[in-house]
Amino acid sequence: MHNLEPFYNWRAYYKSEEDEKSPFFKRVYNEYELSETIYNYYIHPNWDSIGSHTLYVKILYTNYAEGYAIIELFGEWNDCLHNDIMFLKRNVIDELIHYGINKFILIGENILNFHYSDDCYYEEWYDELEEGWIILLNFREHVLAEMKKGKIDYYFLIGKNLNSLSWRTYLPTQLFKLVNNWVVRQLP
Repeated sequence: MHNLEPFYNWRAYYKSEEDEKSPFFKRVYNEYELSETIYNYYIHPNWDSIGSHTLYVKILYTNYAEGYAIIELFGEWNDCLHNDIMFLKRNVIDELIHYGINKFILIGENILNFHYSDDCYYEEWYDELEEGWIILLNFREHVLAEMKKGKIDYYFLIGKNLNSLSWRTYLPTQLFKLVNNWVVRQLP
């Protein structure tokens, strides 16, 4: 698992550790020391800890003027045992919402499992967005099935076209425009 690193090609456009508004501002990465683990398996040192034992993130891009963030997720999203949504909401999302972010693109191809508990934090997040949204991109089918089973899919926008999107081929601004246009077409 230590070979799975966050997407690196957008670092010329954004680095969360250099963004004063980022929850990871001034974070120092040591490429030669593995310290974080998921179930005793070391992970790549560029993933950011949110306080959870199983879920890690990387803010790939944030645009405060347009009000959106692109976040890559890694690990097991376990609300049942570890209340991962609480850590994600309190330690990352709340910080971004405070600075005007109301559109979130969550990339989940490296989410291996999902375990549901309740929807309190999802509902809170959804209610705080006003005219914003939360998009799930490239989540595995069994993870989406568990989210639907827990009835939290209500809080996310999920589309078949979005779940097989080659997002790495776009610049972050292009990806946002593509996703935002999709959202606009879904509105009644």
